[in-house]
Formats: sequence, C-alpha cells, structure tokens
Amino acid sequence: MTGGNESCTAGPTSMSYLTCLTYILEEWTGVEHIGDYLSYAFYILWLLFPLVVVFVLPGVIVILFYVSILLLHIYKRKNELKEAYSHDVWSGAREMLATLWDGHGRIWHGYELHGVENIPPGPGLVVFYHGATPVDYIYFSARLHIIKKRRCSVVADHFVFRLPGFKILLDVHGVIHGPKEACVRTLKQGHLLAIAPGGVREALFSDEMYTILWSNRKGFAQVAIDAKVPIIPMFTQNVREGVRTLGGIKILRSLYERIRLPVVPLYGGFPVKLRTFIGEPIPYEPNMTAEELAEKTKAAVQGLIEKHQKIPGNIFRALMERFQTQKKED
Repeated sequence: MTGGNESCTAGPTSMSYLTCLTYILEEWTGVEHIGDYLSYAFYILWLLFPLVVVFVLPGVIVILFYVSILLLHIYKRKNELKEAYSHDVWSGAREMLATLWDGHGRIWHGYELHGVENIPPGPGLVVFYHGATPVDYIYFSARLHIIKKRRCSVVADHFVFRLPGFKILLDVHGVIHGPKEACVRTLKQGHLLAIAPGGVREALFSDEMYTILWSNRKGFAQVAIDAKVPIIPMFTQNVREGVRTLGGIKILRSLYERIRLPVVPLYGGFPVKLRTFIGEPIPYEPNMTAEELAEKTKAAVQGLIEKHQKIPGNIFRALMERFQTQKKED
C-alpha cells in the first residue's frame, strides 16, 4: 500500500487519484489488476449507454404521474376541512398540476398549442390521434386549463384504472372509462370530452407513417350525435418521434390481441418539438348517421396529419424543429 500512497502524491492530480483508488480497491477486494476490469466495465457501460437511455427516458413520464399523485394526496390532506364548504375542493390542485405539466411540456418539448380558438365555448367532443403515450393530450389539457380555465375530461382504456395509486389522479381530472351513457352525460353537463378512437391499439401499433387505426369504430360519433355537440379534431405534430414502440414485432401484436394489455415495450422520451393543432369543429347535424360522422371525423384528423406532419416521421428532424419558427399560416 506504500507504493499506492506514493502514487497519490506524484504526477498529475487526476491520474494520482485514479491510481490511488485502484490500489485501494485491489487491497480491499484482493483482486489483482482490477484497473483492467474497471476499464472494461466502463467501456461496456459507454457502449450500452445510448440503449439504456432510450428505454429509461419514458420512465420520466411515469415518475411525473406519481409526483402528481403525491401532490394530490398532500393537497387533499391540507384541505380536508375545506371540502365540506367548497363546491370544488380540487380547483387549486388542478391549477397546480396544470402548471407542473405545462412547464414540463415547455422545457422538454417546446410545446405549442395552435387553433385553440376552434374550441367552442360550450361542450364538444375532442377526437385525436393517439401517440405511443398520451403525453400530448396531457400537455393540451394543461395548456387549455391555464389559458382558458376550461376542464377537458377524457376517455381512457380499462387498464389505466387498474394502475396502482392512480385512482385519485383519475377522479380529479374526470377520466372516465365509459360507457356511452357516461360520455353523453358528461357532454350534456356542458363539459369538453376527449377521446382517441384508435385507443391502445393505435398507440402501440401505428408507426412513423402515422396510420390511423380506428377500424370500424363509430361509438364516439354516436356519442356526439346523442349529446348534440360538435366534434373537434386534434393532432400533435411529431408525437410518434417523442416515444416509439416495438409494435412491429408480430408476436407482441398477437399477445396484445389475446390479453388486451399494453405489453409492447416503449423507447425514446426524446425532446422533440411537439405542436398540437386543433381543427375546425364538425357541427352537429341531426340527419347525419354515426357512420357518416365517423368517416368525416377520420378525414378531418387525416387532413391535420397531412398538413402538419412530414411522413415518414424522423426523430432527428423532429429534434431540429426545436430551433425552427412555425409559419404564420399554422
């Protein structure tokens, strides 16, 4: 160990520290030439680091969800006495979470919302293309709350209601599973309601070609007809470049169709530019059938994709768009 101590006092400072650390580890572990093993370990770590990052970054969204849940529990505890005297005890909590998520969208994605003037003052059904994660809808909802003080409920898949700890978050934000009657009731109460007809299947198995996977779904159109409200098409540019899936693997598609759970791995979390575009509303027409309205809505969403998304999507290009200015025509 004497030689090790001498090396710590000779030569450049950075080298002496590394050499000293190597000697200490060799004596502590009894392993000779441990420096060679450490060099190899650092090389493997450096080699695999990009792969690790692209699978770990989507976890940041999950962490933010649970941070939101924790804040809601703290808020609830601090406002228990006010609950009996307030018509909406959660209004402050919604403001807090809207600020949190809008801040994340601004910093990580330079998030922008265009066409908010197309949202009518009364109720309406917002229909949107589903990315690999619903983070773009969360940013939209937060920004809408901040600039318009409006609340938008959303229809979610059944598995979301099984996630541990999520109940308070879903209740506060008015997330519903359905059925159709619950959706119609929400709209008739004067609220906005959002739905992605493609659901989890579109989230997992669409790709950088931005193919709409709605099958023959028309229930959302019937909801709008029954509630006598307009449909508001919505699309977020580059939503597929932020987070992607391994949905192209056939066995994963087969597994999903069997168990109907999101078993497809996600990767990415890249800080690409996200812009949400809201199209002109499709007004309620009493003589239009659900099939016709569903096709008209699909065409409207497809039109937004064709206008605002370069296909196929490209992650590098989406990153570079952080430094570009959107044209006034948008």
